[in-house]
Amino acid sequence: MTARIAFIGGGNMASSLIGGLLANGANPSNITASDPNTEQQQNLKQQFSVNVTGDNNQAIAQSDVIVLAVKPQLMAVVCQAIADAGNDLSRKLFVSIAAGVSVKRLKGLLGEQVAIVRTMPNTPALVGRGMTGLFAPADVSEEQIASAEQLMQAVGETCWVANEDDINHIIAAAGSAPAYFFLFMEAMQQQAEQLGFSPEQARSLVQQSALGSAELVAANPDLDLATLRANVTSKGGTTAEAIRVFEEQGLRKVVANAMDAAVERGREMESLF
Repeated sequence: MTARIAFIGGGNMASSLIGGLLANGANPSNITASDPNTEQQQNLKQQFSVNVTGDNNQAIAQSDVIVLAVKPQLMAVVCQAIADAGNDLSRKLFVSIAAGVSVKRLKGLLGEQVAIVRTMPNTPALVGRGMTGLFAPADVSEEQIASAEQLMQAVGETCWVANEDDINHIIAAAGSAPAYFFLFMEAMQQQAEQLGFSPEQARSLVQQSALGSAELVAANPDLDLATLRANVTSKGGTTAEAIRVFEEQGLRKVVANAMDAAVERGREMESLF
């Protein structure tokens, strides 16, 4: 990626994106990370050899793409300060990775002329296995869309949505999803310990089973998930008995209700920030 990129906020997601960009051939001299914490600045400088600063406006002035990597509750203060500084933002692309902050809200803070792509990555981006949803309004150019996609593909896969509200659906299906799997794995580990395994053994059993299952899905893109499940569910066997309990106790409905709740909370957050 040849564009000059500024990260406003230098936390975990910014670090993962910087690492992904560098792994994909980006020049560290084209990347600037701005963070108020001088210790975090030095960590980023030492780890990635990128430019660092505590001045958001300095980072923005020398960049083409600006990644807003601050918490949703800080977005208004940060963006208002950027707008008040009087920088010419008309030729720059802003990429937001914050949940609950709409494009309309960001334009209200930064200016109607500003090009904004809203994204929703998930935490596996920290290990280069992320899934990111993206939305671009009509005023974002094809070149800017390509830049945003290249940025997020540095840490995993991407999925564009046509309507901004679908970002909330991305949150339910991917953004929040790692926690669903962690909860399921946590419950399995707890029960494995009840069956007599040590915590380390139980963790290993569950972790490797989850990893292997995900890799099996990825290795068989032409097989739907129901078929993969059926392939390991022999009639009358142990797996079939476990699946029967899941189905009888309403696992599918629980999952649907949880995802719907995530969607509604995403919509609620848009009224808060």
